[in-house]
Amino acid sequence: MDLMNRVFKPYLDKFVVVFIDDILIYSKSREEHEQHLKIVLQILREHRLYAKFSKCEFWLESVAFLGHVVSKEGIQVDTKKIEAVEKWPRPTSVTEIRSFVGLAGYYRRFLKDFSKIVAPLTKLTRKDTKFEWSDACKNSFEKLKACLTTAPVLSLPQGTRCFVMHRRLV
Repeated sequence: MDLMNRVFKPYLDKFVVVFIDDILIYSKSREEHEQHLKIVLQILREHRLYAKFSKCEFWLESVAFLGHVVSKEGIQVDTKKIEAVEKWPRPTSVTEIRSFVGLAGYYRRFLKDFSKIVAPLTKLTRKDTKFEWSDACKNSFEKLKACLTTAPVLSLPQGTRCFVMHRRLV
């Protein structure tokens, strides 16, 4: 991973995302994408790094990447992960709580007030706290599941439109 990050450093978060041995190239237009693809392939060639052609996908309108679906509309939670959340049974141990909260936490940027919603569940994971499933825990669990299964698409602001940013003072 370190090698991939070093060789693609000038282009990371400009049009390339690297995770271990996965490379995601994104562009605003087909023409731009063609140029980005040439740059990435040239870098791979220069560093004698190889991509298995059968594992490559080109010219996709959307792609599942690291538990997200990335498209021109923005970034959203992968539907396969949503299915797992929907089917998740009520946790019966601290380990199961941690597992569920870990999955939910991965998508926290999609969920408004995540820390407030998850608070009753995280209280159950504290040392010297007896595991008692309360109504607050049930509500927290169900609300997290509902929020995750209806999570919004995160998108960048359009440069031609007005947008408003809100900041909550704590």
